[in-house]
Amino acid sequence: MKNEPGVSRREAIAASGIGLLAAGSVASVAQSDGAPGAGKETMVRVEDATNVALSLSPDGRRIAFDLLGILWTMPVAGGPLKRLTGDFDDLAQPDWSPDGNRIAFQSYRSGNFHIWSVAADGSDMRQHTDGLLDDREPRWSPDGRTIAFSSDRADGRYAIYLLDVASGRVTPLSSGTTNDSEPCWSPDGQRIAYVAGGTKLVIADVATGAVSEAASVPPSPDRFNPSAIMAPTFAPDGRIAYTRVQPGSVTLVVDGKDVVVGEALYPFRPAFTADGAILYGSGGKLRRWQGGKAAVVPFTVQIPVTTPDYSKKARDFTSATPKPVVGIAAPMLSPDGKQIVFAALNDLYLMPVGGTPRILVGDAFHKCDPAWSPDGGTIAYSCDRGGTLDLWLHDVSTGKERQLTNIPDKAVAWGSWSQDGKLIAFLDQEGALHTVEVATGTVRKRFDAIWEPGRPSFGPDGQTIAYAAFKPVTGRYREGASQILSIDLATGKGTYRPVFDGKSLGTRGHDGPVWSPDGKAMAFVFASTLWVAPVAPDGSFTGAPRQISTELADAPSWSGDSRSLLYLSGGKLRLVPVSGGKPQTVPCRLTWANAKPSGRTVIRAGKVWDALSPAYKSGVDVVIDGNVITAVTPHDGGAPSDANARFIDAPDLTLMPGLIDMHTHRQMAGYGYGDRMGRLWLAMGITATRSPGCPAYHMVEDREAIQSGKRIAARHYATGEAIDGGRIFYNFMRPVTEPGQMTLELERARLLDYDMVKTYVRLRHDTQKEVVDASHRMGMPLSSHYHYPALHSGMDCMEHIGATNRYGYSRTVTGLGGGYHDVNDLFSAARAGRTPTLFAATALLGLDDSFTRDPRITTLYPDWEFAKLTGRVKAMSGEGGAVMLASLERQVAQIKQMLAAGWHPLSGTDAPIDLTAISLHLNLRGMVKYGVSPLDALMMTTRWSGEFLNEPIGRIERGMLADLILVEGDPLRDVSAVANVRQVVANGVAHTPETLMAPFATAKPQAELTPVLPMLADAHQHFWWHDAEYVESSRAACCAGHAVEHV
Repeated sequence: MKNEPGVSRREAIAASGIGLLAAGSVASVAQSDGAPGAGKETMVRVEDATNVALSLSPDGRRIAFDLLGILWTMPVAGGPLKRLTGDFDDLAQPDWSPDGNRIAFQSYRSGNFHIWSVAADGSDMRQHTDGLLDDREPRWSPDGRTIAFSSDRADGRYAIYLLDVASGRVTPLSSGTTNDSEPCWSPDGQRIAYVAGGTKLVIADVATGAVSEAASVPPSPDRFNPSAIMAPTFAPDGRIAYTRVQPGSVTLVVDGKDVVVGEALYPFRPAFTADGAILYGSGGKLRRWQGGKAAVVPFTVQIPVTTPDYSKKARDFTSATPKPVVGIAAPMLSPDGKQIVFAALNDLYLMPVGGTPRILVGDAFHKCDPAWSPDGGTIAYSCDRGGTLDLWLHDVSTGKERQLTNIPDKAVAWGSWSQDGKLIAFLDQEGALHTVEVATGTVRKRFDAIWEPGRPSFGPDGQTIAYAAFKPVTGRYREGASQILSIDLATGKGTYRPVFDGKSLGTRGHDGPVWSPDGKAMAFVFASTLWVAPVAPDGSFTGAPRQISTELADAPSWSGDSRSLLYLSGGKLRLVPVSGGKPQTVPCRLTWANAKPSGRTVIRAGKVWDALSPAYKSGVDVVIDGNVITAVTPHDGGAPSDANARFIDAPDLTLMPGLIDMHTHRQMAGYGYGDRMGRLWLAMGITATRSPGCPAYHMVEDREAIQSGKRIAARHYATGEAIDGGRIFYNFMRPVTEPGQMTLELERARLLDYDMVKTYVRLRHDTQKEVVDASHRMGMPLSSHYHYPALHSGMDCMEHIGATNRYGYSRTVTGLGGGYHDVNDLFSAARAGRTPTLFAATALLGLDDSFTRDPRITTLYPDWEFAKLTGRVKAMSGEGGAVMLASLERQVAQIKQMLAAGWHPLSGTDAPIDLTAISLHLNLRGMVKYGVSPLDALMMTTRWSGEFLNEPIGRIERGMLADLILVEGDPLRDVSAVANVRQVVANGVAHTPETLMAPFATAKPQAELTPVLPMLADAHQHFWWHDAEYVESSRAACCAGHAVEHV
């Protein structure tokens, strides 16, 4: 077809019907209710509905709605539900056809959102659109011939499209630059209203395309509390209704008048009955509004959940058996191909190919990202021995060290040499690209900060730098692709290129692109394997990429002659000729063993809370042999019976289990803590962390460094990169899109000995079920961002009270923080984990800013993170703080509901996305402020978390690992006392906050202050996702709400 005027090539292809399925062109797709996971299945009585969308049948007799992502219908007055679809159909936004015979909806069952419909009796399911683009929010035209929907088919934005139901032909309706969504038809079918840019309601004439504005809401300046217009719909008499979202309120507006006010209203369109009533959802119920009063429309349904039954693996923290090092981070082959440099066990190692590794740089500070100079004489790396992460140079022949950069307000990492050895490119903690002159130390900024880019790589003649960068599909949702961004250093301009159309690089980190020394090729990881593409000097591909090996691959690096590639595969170093051939293993003869103190330690505190009872014990000694508690014994006040034991006498302190933060991302790019992070957690009483998403090899390196005693930090349980679908957001997500790739990812989990598996936002529900089963066979629990059907599939845990997900809104928490029995009772019945990550607890900083004066924080927070803390205090001291407190109260109500049902959540924070270490204490205080007892709050972050992990931590009794804290005060009465840490025992080793802070209280740079030159004056490009606000908001919060998009 010819391109229509004003229609992009991409839109024209999308509209041509290529790849689309005309209605009736495929047979009804077989539906499945979803097989339960292995374990105990329990039926749960559900009478509540959180964040559901509804539609009224044309005859006014039945309501269709999307409870738990399943399509149900029921009588308009309430009553029994009829189930129309299965667990894995993953649908939303139902809309009844005008003749009442079919119901359209958006479904993710294919791995993208598409328009589907089903007969009103649940038969004859049909798919109407297809492809790698997302189609959402279908609305039938009054004559039943057309479905209007929103789609990201337009280049870089959502727009409104019209689907001819009979032929499958799609044509665009809206144009412009805004993200357009949620279309609805006027009763006469001549106009379509929709939301433009999130804050405007506009009406388009279908015949002419003329657009007029009907309503708007001023954008909120507070990113924590956005404003929006949502869910427009026409009443049968032509009046228009919509939902207005403002900080702290959601209001239904009809014909310009506020109608439903002060309720926890769901942001979906209402339905109008023939007798003038309005049907909508709010506060856990479907409701009928008439005559100024609301009545509940009742329903009851039985929902199955599964408590999985399998043997969980456990970590070895006590044996002295040497283990092979698997955490080999950022290995790089020397230019002559004879040596390999890598990070492991908190040090940098140099290893001859075929030889034994030796420590190249060894001290207690953080070291990462080693890089060979082109002549092989120098290794650049990042280290914080000068106070913050900066670039250092190590002379390979003499061992001499030189601090190359000293930029106190930046964390300098991911260095990479130019081919002539004169420049090193690096990224700062914000994701801005810089270069430094090796001879002079002068730094120039080369490209603005972007969201979590990967390690840069120089092209030929030092004229171009390429690196992995995030390119969103649109601004409406936090999803897109990892592409190659090439920067022309002469102009400062950047160009994005995909490795394959519609597909992503492996991760944005050490997985490439890596330019070959001869400048003719780039190596990168795609679909979990190693690929090479021929390239021009500007980074554009001159031919098709070629797969080099079919096994797992990470962190490729080139030999100096561009003939060989080194990479990691399943914890082993592998070397492969680029021309083809079998990869060879390069043995790494390096081992580590668990470290633990020798001898006995006896702790005698004024009172002991052991997390086994609701009260303190007194008059007892806690006896530790090595790193294990061996006894809790009464004492008579005299000296310990073992005169050789180390004796900690703390008569004025409370001894309790160390805290556990069940949701962190310790190796996450963009925060630049270095060695400070582990020390900070310990100083604040946190002795163990769990991470449901990390760069895999850096995670394993961290675990091994901590367990071997080479790094001072909290005990760490973690997974590698989260397993995701075709679109990603964070740099440590694995897009799994190709046949056989999931097998490779699960093999990575096994070979790197993950503690758990995490599935993320764009993975289909049926695929997640397969990953659940595979993870359980390996003894690994699985966590995700969805509660149903995951809780029926045997999932072990959900992260966040309401997480970032593909819908753009959560089914477990409303925009105002509410969540009801259809959420909390399912977790409770399944005995599943749930880590609330109460971001809204940050509002407590507006009531108490004392953390800004805590020496642990002022010493161990990097300057840029401390600035975020003080900025947060300021933001929460105003009106925004009150709105957040109201949301926090509603979120805590969910926790109380689970406790009342005889079950419990776990305590996690999402640090460093939320304020590291501080956030766990804010979570505890927030729960107690709104009605959770101090005992239950502390149980969530001690015993219950340890039991979920199936690890001997979180309580004080014989056989437990010695992770303990001594605090001043009475934490069972005043939970804030748990922050008053005076000593911390981690793995049997005693520390004080002062000793933990000491290295950074005295660290001094060993170089003069580095001059930083600005970018070239004409280099700035306006990509909206480069805006500082977008980048910073991405870093400051994990959980996107219902679309308030970037426009």
